Amino acid sequence: MSLSRRHLIGAAATGAAMLGLSRLADAADLAGEGYVNEVYGYGPLKPDPDKLFDLPEGFSYTVVQRAGDPMSDGLVTPRKMDGMGCFRLSGGRVALVRNHELSGADMDFGAFGEGHRLADKIDLARAYDRNEDGKVLPGGTTTLVYDVRRKRLESSYLSLAGTSTNCSGGITPWGSWLTCEEVHLSSGDRVGGRGIGQSHGWVFETPAARKGLAEPRPITGMGRFRHEAVAIDPRTGITYLTEDEGDGRGLFYRHLPADRRNLHEGGRLQALGFEGGGDSRNWTNAEWTQGQWRNAVWIDLDGVDNPNRDLRHRGQARGAAWFARGEGIVYGDGEFYFTCTSGGPRQLGQILRYRPSRFEGDSREAGEPGRLQLFSEPTDPRVMKMCDNLVVSPTGHLVVCEDKLPQDGADYLRGVTPEGKVYAIGRIWQEPGTLSTTELAGVCFSPDGSTLFVNSYWPGITFAITGPWSQFRNV
Repeated sequence: MSLSRRHLIGAAATGAAMLGLSRLADAADLAGEGYVNEVYGYGPLKPDPDKLFDLPEGFSYTVVQRAGDPMSDGLVTPRKMDGMGCFRLSGGRVALVRNHELSGADMDFGAFGEGHRLADKIDLARAYDRNEDGKVLPGGTTTLVYDVRRKRLESSYLSLAGTSTNCSGGITPWGSWLTCEEVHLSSGDRVGGRGIGQSHGWVFETPAARKGLAEPRPITGMGRFRHEAVAIDPRTGITYLTEDEGDGRGLFYRHLPADRRNLHEGGRLQALGFEGGGDSRNWTNAEWTQGQWRNAVWIDLDGVDNPNRDLRHRGQARGAAWFARGEGIVYGDGEFYFTCTSGGPRQLGQILRYRPSRFEGDSREAGEPGRLQLFSEPTDPRVMKMCDNLVVSPTGHLVVCEDKLPQDGADYLRGVTPEGKVYAIGRIWQEPGTLSTTELAGVCFSPDGSTLFVNSYWPGITFAITGPWSQFRNV
């Protein structure tokens, strides 16, 4: 579904949107509940009696799976549920391929349970890496088969094993999930007090329909760095990638594949810069304003296996622009939207829109370059703060997860209209009295548009949300 204006649903009364905006914002603050709607959306959030997930009137959730639940392969559901993709299966069913952001310091939180007691249930040859004690690293993916019509989980199993810190990723046009390691580690590095055997910081592919473990083969041409998410342009096969560096100095990449259906065949990795140079972050100088477009240039990178952990610095020295903690990215109607969690003068986050050139990836694009827009840059944390994973909704809006600090109290699921106006769809609360975070992640829709899936990161819950998605109101 696209984010173009022609896909805004017919029920939206756009003509009166601006007239009532300030009144709606005041009304939606709801006596200090911590959020402001710039448009009505689906209405105020109703407190959940089970204190899990607050949603508007008419919406409800089903708990699909919790961390620690037994899986169909005899393993247990891992914690730290992060990025996720949804794929159509037969008979009204879908496959959810879900990341787990577990590292070698989280051995007891993985699919093998405390003490690694269930590790003999898998073929260790299908695991990418083990530590010096011979224990498989706990990162990777799980796959869930869910019946959308009956709202029932049919099966679940470990689908990629032995990777580390799998954060987000992206779907491919041929039905697989690209899962990204948000870490840069070398063989011999010590994690959780134990040395590891392989390098990490790669993208891996998990076929959605495969039962059991995928081949743990890194896509080396996509580079080795702190990957966050990827999205593929189905028209060209070009992959776009975000980088999440905690210091806010990451790049925005694209990979031009040698073979668009076999990503292991290599290709060219490039980083985005601006015509005339510049910075995307707006931290100290407001280099661009909300709604403004800038022309892109793409800079070739070499040494993408990045042994010295300097790929981003080498790219920036050649003219690539800095991005403030690149997070989720999604494709819609010939363009891409991606988030930068700490962008903007108050570091509340940014949503950027990239529109590729007609000649993307070939020599003619220099005369008609791709363009990047600062689509949204909130200035009020009650509207949106620290945007992360995102997806396009059946209404043509963005649905965006927040990733805030625990002391903020709650993380919100936000909607963003094609005009850039923000409203709350849901709210999940932090666990009282703890420093753990229940950030939202992995947001994705079922192919029929009826069900929104989203994860609570810690310890981990996957939700399926249904409701009157067509009843969005601009006023």
